[in-house]
Amino acid sequence: MNVISDNDGELLVRTARSAVREYIETGKRATLSSEIKSRFAFNSGVFVTLNKEKNLRGCIGFPTPDRKLYQSLVDASIASATEDPRFLPVKYDELDKITFEVTVLTPPEVIKVEDPSEYPSKIRVGRDGLIVKWEFGSGLLLPQVPVEYGWNEEEFLNHTCEKAGAPFDHWKQKSAVILRFEGIVFKETEPNGSAVQVKL
Repeated sequence: MNVISDNDGELLVRTARSAVREYIETGKRATLSSEIKSRFAFNSGVFVTLNKEKNLRGCIGFPTPDRKLYQSLVDASIASATEDPRFLPVKYDELDKITFEVTVLTPPEVIKVEDPSEYPSKIRVGRDGLIVKWEFGSGLLLPQVPVEYGWNEEEFLNHTCEKAGAPFDHWKQKSAVILRFEGIVFKETEPNGSAVQVKL
């Protein structure tokens, strides 16, 4: 993964917020400065999470490094605020009550096992995010999710299966494909506040 400093994290979170503010205000995508474009010109997956008074308010992102980080960041920010199917679009007067969180991802890699029972020993809560793929779709949970809920590795696998719309213990099937990735998480300490790296 490209090294991301605390200053970069601050810049990513500020950019996410300003992209959403501009889009809600004008309906237009933000024009980014050349500094941001050059600093985040590498390909990377990214997720943007919005929280309002400790509750999730939107979370959308791109798990694979298909595009430049600065492009994916703007798209994920706007989508998490306006396109998350679980929530109504964010309104302008909500922005000062919402904290922004940006997770930059390493490329997902398939976890190779001889037997599915090995999966829990191959992942680590507090380091890995998971993707479960099965015949009817896929689901992803970010590395910070099991930490927030206090899950162990097996529970993390169960809940990622659930996110994929699969049976809870579908990871025990030979046909399931499990991928892991790591993430660097930066979030605002309060709405419009400074951004800090979250230690998982």
